[in-house]
Amino acid sequence: MTEAALPRFPRLIDRVIGRLPTLPLDLAMRRFVGSLADRHPSLFSRLGEHATKRFLIEPTDLSLGFLLAPDPAMPRLEAVKRDAAGVCSVACDARIAGPLAALVGMVHGALDGDALFFSRDIVIEGDTEAVLALRNAVDDAEIDLAAEIAATTGPASPYVAQVLEAIRPAAERLTGVALGRPGAMA
Repeated sequence: MTEAALPRFPRLIDRVIGRLPTLPLDLAMRRFVGSLADRHPSLFSRLGEHATKRFLIEPTDLSLGFLLAPDPAMPRLEAVKRDAAGVCSVACDARIAGPLAALVGMVHGALDGDALFFSRDIVIEGDTEAVLALRNAVDDAEIDLAAEIAATTGPASPYVAQVLEAIRPAAERLTGVALGRPGAMA
């Protein structure tokens, strides 16, 4: 699949996101990554020596990126805004960049990371061994982001999961992003 064939995140939605402060998103991501670590305990621990690395996950069609510090003792995920030059200037050990649809599609197993890399739809810089370890850990965990988001809501999670599943087809058409694993939550 070439980058031209990958859907682009809607520019209007991104402009709104880019103007918002990152604190509310950071708080939500803190809860999300904590829940993810609780639900998939081996996800970060299986990174071994790479668990202390910092990964910049940079959707090229968003005005922000995400810095992941997967330390099993205290994993962190935070939003990083692009500077005036359009760069996420933050210290990291590895950078994974590409359209949001490609990045999320890889998490859900809907797209092949190797094919995206060799077609240059995604770019990997820095510690490629750490990126490979992260990719293998994510693949083994079979993460479904919609289910993980629903899980962060505690007792309301079954209802949130129903709502997310109901709006998923429209949201996927609007954003071009696979919002769940193929066949999951259906």
